[in-house]
Amino acid sequence: MISPKKSTRNVQIQRFRDGRAGGRRDVVTVEEPLEIRIEVAENGGRVEHAVAVTMRTPGDDFELAAGFLFTEGILADRADVADLRYCRDAEPQEYNIVSVRLRDPGAFDESLLTRNFYTTSSCGVCGKASLEAVEVRGCAPLPDGGPTVSPEVVCAIPETIRASQSVFDRTGGIHAAGLFDERGGLQLLREDIGRHNAVDKVIGHAFLEGGLPLSAHFLAVSGRSSFEIIQKALAAGIPMVAAVGAPSSLAVDLARRFNMTLVGFAKPDGFNVYTGGERIAAPPP
Repeated sequence: MISPKKSTRNVQIQRFRDGRAGGRRDVVTVEEPLEIRIEVAENGGRVEHAVAVTMRTPGDDFELAAGFLFTEGILADRADVADLRYCRDAEPQEYNIVSVRLRDPGAFDESLLTRNFYTTSSCGVCGKASLEAVEVRGCAPLPDGGPTVSPEVVCAIPETIRASQSVFDRTGGIHAAGLFDERGGLQLLREDIGRHNAVDKVIGHAFLEGGLPLSAHFLAVSGRSSFEIIQKALAAGIPMVAAVGAPSSLAVDLARRFNMTLVGFAKPDGFNVYTGGERIAAPPP
């Protein structure tokens, strides 16, 4: 699904090089709000409730909405969704609001709309409460097994992601999340100004296609790995997350608690394994 809005924009800049200044045009990544609404039954009719607003790069907005609602525990199955659409009468935010209509809005638990989301880095909830919140939502440790990935595949991740980032090529300022098979084949890549949005787009695509859980795949992200990214991967049944950057302490704790493999600092010459090393194939002697 392609957004009617563009993901990049041309701007006029002054460029300083070698002591000289000159005017030119540059390309920047678009960052705009996306409001996610869900349509529920209320007072004998249907009412839209705003669930969240996220700053995102336009593109694959329906995937982003579906992925967010799934990883936050509001949607459970593709069959729950009757329709996704833009609210086009919402000037001046046309194409910045996505409404999700449920097949059976009367069965939806509206209390989920008012619960505290523990997954944002700025929410101020302690680490112990964050981990317990994941368990309360019904997430269980992932089973042993899943993909066994060779060190060569992990080392190739940065270049594989970079080679597929079309928006990054033009702007140099956007994150990516990629879904890989155990041989290192890139199955899907999404870009966004927010790394967590890129992950939601990947998971949302699988959700809308009926492809969950993603137990035979691993997720790779272009930046660091946070609690939020590990939580989203866990919800999608992804047993391994590899990041080009560093993990946070809570990401390590969550991955360890739920039997996930967490790799950081993936580079062509090596990487670090923080948890779940059994999913990394031992190099030959």
